[in-house]
Amino acid sequence: MYKLYTRPGSGGFVVEAALALANAPFEQIDVPKTDRPDPAFLDISPLNQVPVLTLPDGSSMTESAAICILLAERHPNAGLAPAVDAPARADFLRWMTFMSSVLYPAVLRFYYAYRYTADADGTKAVKQAAVAEMDRGFAVLDAALEGRDWLVGDLMSLADIYLVMLVAWHPDVDKARAAWPDIERLWSKLRENPLMKTLNTSHEMWPS
Repeated sequence: MYKLYTRPGSGGFVVEAALALANAPFEQIDVPKTDRPDPAFLDISPLNQVPVLTLPDGSSMTESAAICILLAERHPNAGLAPAVDAPARADFLRWMTFMSSVLYPAVLRFYYAYRYTADADGTKAVKQAAVAEMDRGFAVLDAALEGRDWLVGDLMSLADIYLVMLVAWHPDVDKARAAWPDIERLWSKLRENPLMKTLNTSHEMWPS
């Protein structure tokens, strides 16, 4: 059985969605946000970050995008991603990596700006740059969604869930919804998805 270390409002949102869609039993362990982490948790998450997924063999992995890709590979019949040999698989890997390397770090720089500057008065500039990077990345994804129902392939995938999780963290959600209509179109569909509604009850990613 899997073990998922997570907390409400975190990147565990998309991993919970993946496990639920795969109908994979898992034990959920809520990890409180603290500056004095349990040393045992640091053994599996050296940066004291969630989510962490412990696999049935006892090994653990971090990084939500990597966890999603692995779960898609381990549960191919769940349709979490295009099949490994499908043409859309390349786009799935591309966009998951793009979102995890461009957008997710920008979100972290905004909400944890103090970590990214040694200047006590520098957090405002860090936040401004982070928002500009978010906006640049979301504009790329909005263009990729033009004329498409889903970000990759012909069916919903974890890439779509990952995207709406990230856009829900934008510091100006009203601006985001107006600026990127194709992302908003996708997001509006997922806001009505029964699983997303259930997860949002605990994570409060967006207003019900």
